Amino acid sequence: MSQYRVQGKGRVSHGKPVSFSFDGKTVTGLGGDTVASALLAQGTHLMGRSFKYHRPRGVVTAGSEEPNALIGTSRGPGRFEPNTRATMAEIWPGLTATSQNRWPSLEFDIGAVNDRMHKLFPAGFYYKTFMWPKSFWDKVYEPVIRSAAGLGVSPSVEDPDHYASRYLHTDVLIVGGGPAGLAAARSAAEAGAKVTLVDENTEAGGSLLSEPGVEINGQPAWSWLESELASLTALGVTVMTRTTAIGYYHQNMVGLCQRVTDHLAAPQDDQPRERLWRVRAEHVVLAQGALEKPLVFDGNDRPGIVLAGSALTYLNRYGVRVGNAAVVVTSHDSAWFTAFDLAAVGTTINAIVDTREAVREDLLAQAAALGIEVLTGHTVTGTSGRLRVNSIRVNPITGSTVGQGRDIACDCVLMSGGWTPTLHLFSHTKSKLAWDAEGKTFLPAETLEDCQIAGAGRGLWGIEAALVDGAEMGAKAASALGKAAASATYSVASDRTGTGEAQKELPTDKDLTSTRAFVDFQNDVTAKDLRLAVREGMRSIEHVKRYTTNGMATDQGKMSNINGLNIAADALGKPAPEVGLTTFRPPYTPTTFGALCGYHKGAHFDVTRKTPIDPWAEENGAVFEPVAQWRRARYFPNTGEDMDTAVMRECIATRASVGMFDASTLGKIEVVGPDAVEFMNRMYTNPWTKLAPGKCRYGLLLGEDGFIRDDGVIGRLSDDRFHVTTTTGGAARVMDMMEDYLQTEWPDLNVWLTSTTEQWATIALNGPNARKLLEPFVEGLDLSAEAFPHMSNAICTVAGFPARLFRVSFTGELGFEINVPARHGQALWEKLWDAGQQYDICAYGTETMHVLRAEKGYIIVGQDTDGTVTPHDAGISWAIGKKKPDFVGKRSLERPDIVAPGRKQLVGLLTQDGSKLEEGAQIVLDPNQPIPMKMVGHVTSSYESDAVGKPIAFAVIEGGFDKIGETVHIPMPDRTIAATITGTVFYDPAGDRLKM
Repeated sequence: MSQYRVQGKGRVSHGKPVSFSFDGKTVTGLGGDTVASALLAQGTHLMGRSFKYHRPRGVVTAGSEEPNALIGTSRGPGRFEPNTRATMAEIWPGLTATSQNRWPSLEFDIGAVNDRMHKLFPAGFYYKTFMWPKSFWDKVYEPVIRSAAGLGVSPSVEDPDHYASRYLHTDVLIVGGGPAGLAAARSAAEAGAKVTLVDENTEAGGSLLSEPGVEINGQPAWSWLESELASLTALGVTVMTRTTAIGYYHQNMVGLCQRVTDHLAAPQDDQPRERLWRVRAEHVVLAQGALEKPLVFDGNDRPGIVLAGSALTYLNRYGVRVGNAAVVVTSHDSAWFTAFDLAAVGTTINAIVDTREAVREDLLAQAAALGIEVLTGHTVTGTSGRLRVNSIRVNPITGSTVGQGRDIACDCVLMSGGWTPTLHLFSHTKSKLAWDAEGKTFLPAETLEDCQIAGAGRGLWGIEAALVDGAEMGAKAASALGKAAASATYSVASDRTGTGEAQKELPTDKDLTSTRAFVDFQNDVTAKDLRLAVREGMRSIEHVKRYTTNGMATDQGKMSNINGLNIAADALGKPAPEVGLTTFRPPYTPTTFGALCGYHKGAHFDVTRKTPIDPWAEENGAVFEPVAQWRRARYFPNTGEDMDTAVMRECIATRASVGMFDASTLGKIEVVGPDAVEFMNRMYTNPWTKLAPGKCRYGLLLGEDGFIRDDGVIGRLSDDRFHVTTTTGGAARVMDMMEDYLQTEWPDLNVWLTSTTEQWATIALNGPNARKLLEPFVEGLDLSAEAFPHMSNAICTVAGFPARLFRVSFTGELGFEINVPARHGQALWEKLWDAGQQYDICAYGTETMHVLRAEKGYIIVGQDTDGTVTPHDAGISWAIGKKKPDFVGKRSLERPDIVAPGRKQLVGLLTQDGSKLEEGAQIVLDPNQPIPMKMVGHVTSSYESDAVGKPIAFAVIEGGFDKIGETVHIPMPDRTIAATITGTVFYDPAGDRLKM
């Protein structure tokens, strides 16, 4: 048994040894230990190196706020995670843990040379150093910075674990399982509310786990805790441990990350490693307690210097003494209790150093009874020790004068600068904070959510105060839900309450420019760095933060923000509230990408949407391509065909007889209501008032800037109903845009919008025999050219299925688009396919559709446009209603730069040597000009065309309309291709085939 392990003490399993490795050495802990507590039990304090200076660092806390003891953990092949907090990592047989940010070893780290050269790296040095010489940036500075950035080593193989996610609805969500959270849960549950209680630790209890000597309602704390948890379970309270609330979002949505199997040596195969919960709560109670603040003094970062409250946790929860000879340095009463508990189990307390001149008499009396030297009105001016503290220098303070110091030997220092409420989640909601001038910290004020804050989270100290306040807040939460609630009563004996005095950095007898009093341990930010930032012009705490990197470590400033703010405020000579508070953002603690992704990995990483006809396409050998989130059939090759051959065959077959295409991915939006026509008039460039029911029109949608956003054919089904189609990739964007205008600009319009993309399967029939194939399946509708001309629509029945039939075409051939309910899509496809065999029907894919549409000059928004193309640039000014008083983007079309000459305009290209151009290739006017050449445009679409007899292309070219017939040049790596500018219609310019 280690000399630092106290036999029989704590909540660990003393009869259950657990072996794991740390940096290749076997360590034996006990069941219930964390890596940190097991290492401390072996006398190991050195657990990591700091980021900037690679200084030796040891554990400083016992919780998730730990800034120093970051380790890599391996759970088997491929299961490696960097930056795990040793204070939160539970041990199990076979766990492999490694220290980080050091080479070749933790004890001897070459990177520590930075510490010897620290004067060369003051705050903000990178803003000044990397500016000159300019040529060094690409070849020297950037590569060095990138190689030095980051902590730990990223995993190099695919993560074999799986992750889960769930939704949860609850009446009351309580975050924090300490005294306040437990009391809140009881009050709310007894009132009949559905209650969920979450805590990030392995077991609920909070500060009770470190205070076994307290009695609650006549029971020892741990006995009361056991019975209380059983009672809450009986009341129906869901208690979730190992679960961190990582983010608090609007309308009481709280994100939770539950660690499911990290603590297990052999988890079951079907168990996820972590589970992300999206919780929607009617009411939230935040009972997260408070965090202990470090004291800021020269040399306060050495291994062996631990927060006093954390030392108490290691002792009473894990049965571990953090050292044999301790010095306590504090400005708060709470650290005295740690000293007394450690003294009772054999740790020699060489001194209690308190910065305050006056301390409670009962504390002084107990220290005297234990033979502990007390030094009130003293400061700390330095420490010594390379890999672990071995002495501390203390000095008396008289007024503003720091007296002669003396060294006190020790192997650990327990420090406490008081406590600051945990307000990160509260701040996520943009709720207001109030400055507590006495405590020199922020407290919660007004909340924007249905939320209560209980216990130490709002500045109340002591277990009894937390229980009483938690009960009251739980009752308030239940009352807000309309449930009669009463607060329980609690009587607490041996409660350790206390007060303290907030500090900035401690007074010193040294020159402040030579002291290294650390504020942010992970990023090596010192008090003098903060004061330097102020001297160099930083006035806002946000600017100070970025200039020094204070609070930008992985603990998000939990250990450094308040100290940093107080120091910066002092340097500015302003009250802290005027300097400001940095913004806390989710997640509360670092969260794995796996937890955030959940099920979305591998084939599930990006949602793949499939049409109802997709199974038929797959069965018939389709080659697929992703379009937006859809899987679309690109072409249907016969045996031995490559894509070009297959596409050529599909084009010829469609023009010769009939081709069938799955157009189900087209975006579809139902616009319905008395004001539907007015809404369409305002949204689209085209006029809609005179469009009769049963007719269709091409619709062009612009942004406020006048540039093309989307297009599609729109059918008017009745006076108050439009069937709007959009591009495949633009459906969600158009729907969002419509909703935005309807809700914020035109709320007076009586219009309802419904996304129906997945409700309709769409089959396009194109080619001269399309009508012959379709007519036998349509009941009671004349499909002749005279009765059902191009751009008509009808509600009818096709093959017995209810349908919306459109006579439209995106190929330039005679065409029909049949919309049937999605569940009937494949059945209708198969009926048409079987009947179409007499016409040598051909199934074609998106590549053939692209060729056919390009031959006719039909654009694809997003391919032939790039967000800077206007209707005039695209050659479709005809789609703008000349007499319309207004529509989205109308005013922008009159801007001088929009109508200026020389804009890039969409034209056709035919290469002079018959070669096919590459899409995206740049275009120049003079191929002999010096490099860099002036690029005047680029190729947007390019295809082989059997109908034209040569490759065709679209391009946007500066002043393209005025250059028809001219030659341009396309430089390629191996040659330069000459091409003639043409119009965009290459085939059947009169549209005769469309009107058959």
